[in-house]
Amino acid sequence: MSGAGAEAEERAARFLAERGLEILARNYRCRGGEIDLVCRDGAALVFVEVRQRSRRDFGGAAASITPAKQRRIVLAARHYLAGKRLPACRFDAVLLDGGAIDWLRDAFDAG
Repeated sequence: MSGAGAEAEERAARFLAERGLEILARNYRCRGGEIDLVCRDGAALVFVEVRQRSRRDFGGAAASITPAKQRRIVLAARHYLAGKRLPACRFDAVLLDGGAIDWLRDAFDAG
């Protein structure tokens, strides 16, 4: 992972931990997908996509989580959950646009 990407994920992990989430895994990879952060928020398992953009042109960080990207995250989440008791899950996004940081809970579903 590039320095900027690793720094963004570290910043997002600190942000979420400060809000009570437990970081369980970073950069979980499987064939066809990757999850930036896997967290626990109470009883819920949270799969987090971290997106960073230096500017908000062209929709900023949120616009970069395309339907294809969402499918790859869901695929990786299903792989992560394989063989485990299925907890309540959600897909969040932490968006770093310039100096701003936004946390979108339930950013998309496994649809």
